[in-house]
Amino acid sequence: MPDFLSLVLWPIKWVIELILVAFHSMWEYFGLDPDAGLTWVLSIVGLVIVVRAALIPIFVRQIKSQRRMLEVAPQLKKIQDKYKGKKDQFSREAMSRETMALYKRTGTNPLSSCLPLLLQMPIFFGLFSVLNDAQHDKAGVGVFTQDLANSFANSEFLGAPLKATFINAWNEGGPWQVLVIALVMIVLMTASQFITQLQIVSKNMSPETKASPMFRQQRIMLYLLPLVFAFSGVAFPLGVMFYWLVSNFWTMAQQFTVIRNMPTPGSEAAKAREARLAKKGKLVEPEPGVVQVIEEPKKAQRQQPIGKARAKKQSGK
Repeated sequence: MPDFLSLVLWPIKWVIELILVAFHSMWEYFGLDPDAGLTWVLSIVGLVIVVRAALIPIFVRQIKSQRRMLEVAPQLKKIQDKYKGKKDQFSREAMSRETMALYKRTGTNPLSSCLPLLLQMPIFFGLFSVLNDAQHDKAGVGVFTQDLANSFANSEFLGAPLKATFINAWNEGGPWQVLVIALVMIVLMTASQFITQLQIVSKNMSPETKASPMFRQQRIMLYLLPLVFAFSGVAFPLGVMFYWLVSNFWTMAQQFTVIRNMPTPGSEAAKAREARLAKKGKLVEPEPGVVQVIEEPKKAQRQQPIGKARAKKQSGK
């Protein structure tokens, strides 16, 4: 299995190393010390931005899939209520048939919203592997040479080695800078993850969704995911933590943009967006609960002048 995983990650790691080394060379060209921790941190930031930007189409596809699932949730609940308490084989098969017919009719698939996340996992594993190997003074699979690995492993940011971890510095009495920087990043990682989940739970869920088991799951994730960063962050090297921190900030900003501009229908975010558009005079409400966007009036087509003979002929008709 490890060999198969290495084979799958090899091309991903090769591309990641190329991006990381390209940013490192760019900062060196602009005059930064190639062996300085700041240079490598900025290279990691550039790497995260490029990779996350490349994943935007996958993220948008995931949002659309989740949106379609939310739209069919009320119809799905009706089917479930119809067969509630019926545990015989005939009822379960009938419920399964009606559910599949609903998915087919609406063009939805419960697994489609998970597929983009699964596609991202090899990229995230590749990122972690490249940074983790570099901090252990190990050359990469492509352009990340042994000299670059040595530079990365021995670099320091504000007096803290990028390969150091909070737990090792605590147990071995390492530099106090490692403890401070790691603690600050753990707090920021935890807070950014909590805010990201809070945006979804508090603003981007319809009343129907809040009444479903999905809402309870989201509430659990609201407090569970930040704890994962809080407890696992102490074992991450600082270089990897910089990657996670920048990635978390990207996710938080991306989620804020999506909720503001593409909110779930019926959610608090959707009502806030309608209020903003109405304030700008871009909405009209012809019927209660139905909101439409006012389109720009089309320019009237200019009529060609009619000659006297032609006008007399038309009036005669």
